[in-house]
Amino acid sequence: MASTSSQSLAALADAALVDQARKGDQQAFTELANRYAAKIFRLARHITRNDQDAEDTLQETFLKAYSRLDQFQGNSSFYTWLVRIGVNESLMKIRRRKDGKFVSLDEEIETPSGALARELPDGGEDPEELFGRRELRDVLAEAIDGLPETYRTVFVLRDVEGLSTEETAEMLGLSISAVKSRLLRARLQMREKLRRRLKTNVQQKENYM
Repeated sequence: MASTSSQSLAALADAALVDQARKGDQQAFTELANRYAAKIFRLARHITRNDQDAEDTLQETFLKAYSRLDQFQGNSSFYTWLVRIGVNESLMKIRRRKDGKFVSLDEEIETPSGALARELPDGGEDPEELFGRRELRDVLAEAIDGLPETYRTVFVLRDVEGLSTEETAEMLGLSISAVKSRLLRARLQMREKLRRRLKTNVQQKENYM
């Protein structure tokens, strides 16, 4: 069977690509991976708080997805199915840790560092403005990393990845009320962490001046 061109693959919907990948078209699965690799890495990084673990999780997620394509029923979007695999792999990474550096599965959840990056335009701002934006991203990333894992994961799925409450509940094996409760606590903790951090930054700048 002649391979499909990259241009024509890019025009296909996920469901059509999954169908072709099931028939042995590796280029179709590569197109799916290209579409979602950055998002899955960001998700894994938010949950594991470790770049190497996120890279490992990214590879394991797509390997499992490829080997389990026949299990994808189409009841949800391919991306939601992929996120479910990514979340499970990320949580397994946390459980396997033995170095004691990270908080257990009672940690909190993540915040809009990725969303912020999408909102910030690229290009030609002056160095002071660029530094200020990078500093704000660092503050947000630090606040996300400081959340307990249980809250962080819910926050990432809802507020960063944009999944619905119902999808998040199904993915994590939680009730809808538990998802809402954890998301509220995550947002409140994020607000307080950011308030304290930004207040400290302002005070430090005033003292410097």
